[in-house]
Amino acid sequence: MLVLGTMRLCNKFLPAILCAGAFVALPAQQTASNPPPGQTQTQAPSLTEDRDPVSSPDVEAPQTSTPIRKEGSEGFVLRTDVEEVVLNATVLNGSQLVQDLKKDDFEVYEDGVKQTIVSFQHTDLPVSIGLVIDNSGSMYKKRPSVNKSALDLILASNSEDEAFVVNFSDEAYIDQDLTSDVNKLRDGLSHIDSRGGTALYDAVAASADKLAADAHRPKQVLVLITDGEDNASTLNLEQTIHRVQQLSGPVIYSIGLLFGDEMDRGEVRRARRALELLSSETGGLAYFPKSIDQVDQIAAEVARDIRSQYTIGYHSTKPSTEPGFRRVELRAVTKGDGKLTVRTRTGYFPVAKTTKPASVTQKP
Repeated sequence: MLVLGTMRLCNKFLPAILCAGAFVALPAQQTASNPPPGQTQTQAPSLTEDRDPVSSPDVEAPQTSTPIRKEGSEGFVLRTDVEEVVLNATVLNGSQLVQDLKKDDFEVYEDGVKQTIVSFQHTDLPVSIGLVIDNSGSMYKKRPSVNKSALDLILASNSEDEAFVVNFSDEAYIDQDLTSDVNKLRDGLSHIDSRGGTALYDAVAASADKLAADAHRPKQVLVLITDGEDNASTLNLEQTIHRVQQLSGPVIYSIGLLFGDEMDRGEVRRARRALELLSSETGGLAYFPKSIDQVDQIAAEVARDIRSQYTIGYHSTKPSTEPGFRRVELRAVTKGDGKLTVRTRTGYFPVAKTTKPASVTQKP
């Protein structure tokens, strides 16, 4: 059992976020700069709470499995469970959401082998959401509109959702911890410094770790809003995606504000590719508005997408002790004209069950 004690903070926020773990490149995108398994590992970045610079304690990496939590007098408990692989999926017919499918309308394949679906839901499940907002210098004039859109997304979501706010520049700060209080989220978004670089990958990885450690909802989402290319992270794109997949982590919706003349074509192309990969590999979607005025409409689309998803679970035919990335394909069987498009995460890394469940206890 891993217990995180409360650390000194300026105000009333919760303990410092545990963000430890190994990062290596995706198998299909491995780069020479990334160490192979078993060699030197890179420590994950951490979030700084309430802008009080504290360091995460030296502890072992958290279990990288689908989190299941139970609230009680002792706090929140993280348990490992690799028996069921859970997919959150959006189904489209062209650009229209498909809402009337049943369990038998789906087929799931892992590494090309058909799997047996054991659970199926199509309800508006409450979600834990991380609002991860670029706070670099170039965002200063855009932040008021971005903040309004982020709050509108929360207001359009399930009333039982919870969210936290991470503002990042060359460091990532958690300016509001998990809450369902829109006023608190508004205050967290109002911490606008708009200076420094863009440590986008570090912010995403640390926010995914935050959800794995503290979220109360098994369905998890990151909404990432940025206007530039990463230029300050310790992690690269492949390592960041790997980390999210290790955690069986959140769906990432990206909003790239790549209009204007702040970046040249090469920078725009690289920034767009990064956001598209972060989203597509986790089952989300990347949006690229042509002006700041379109962000509010996009936020409404994201909220609708989250609330319209199917949740499908299966037991892998492979033993959990067999390592390596497992590619997943989810298909919706077409009953009429046209082909249905299914969007979900592309795969996951298995974690063997432990004899003693890992747990994180949060002191009141």
